[in-house]
Amino acid sequence: MRILASHKARRAAAALGVAVLGTGIGSLASTPAHASGSYTGRAYVAGAGTMYNDWTDEGVVNVEVHRYSNATCLWQAILWANGHLSKSGIDGVFGDQTDAATRAFQRARGLSPDGSAGRQSWTAAGGISHTVDTSDWVNGMYSGWEGAFSVRRSNAGNYQFNFGNGWQWASYNSRTCS
Repeated sequence: MRILASHKARRAAAALGVAVLGTGIGSLASTPAHASGSYTGRAYVAGAGTMYNDWTDEGVVNVEVHRYSNATCLWQAILWANGHLSKSGIDGVFGDQTDAATRAFQRARGLSPDGSAGRQSWTAAGGISHTVDTSDWVNGMYSGWEGAFSVRRSNAGNYQFNFGNGWQWASYNSRTCS
């Protein structure tokens, strides 16, 4: 009964979203998305405290929201580290391959495979091991099932990542990775 109720709630929410977009308020799509009401609204993937399980309040990346961004690039690196995307697929564009890889990741983690990396997907990614604090950075390593890459967080709480081609800011509003 509970599953049916949550399914109905998701359908109702989706219908409401379609109704809002149908009223001509399409400009809302360009603002940062909320992940289950918890998104911080920051311009970067961000955090505080220990790095482990630090991504519990991140914004959505999918084929419609933050599709071309370094936050998408970070998500793709997570998919790569977990064996769901090839390294050549890390380009900062949330396209068909990234959608399919996100769904595979979600199925593997017991989540509803909707192809949208929101709060639950970012939280399920977890996996950051804390390594070293310096005066300017908290440095760590994201470890997936099949690969790993470096991450670091600035004193301001904003993340950077490096999967072999230099440090990139995990920005929702820009794309420099390719």
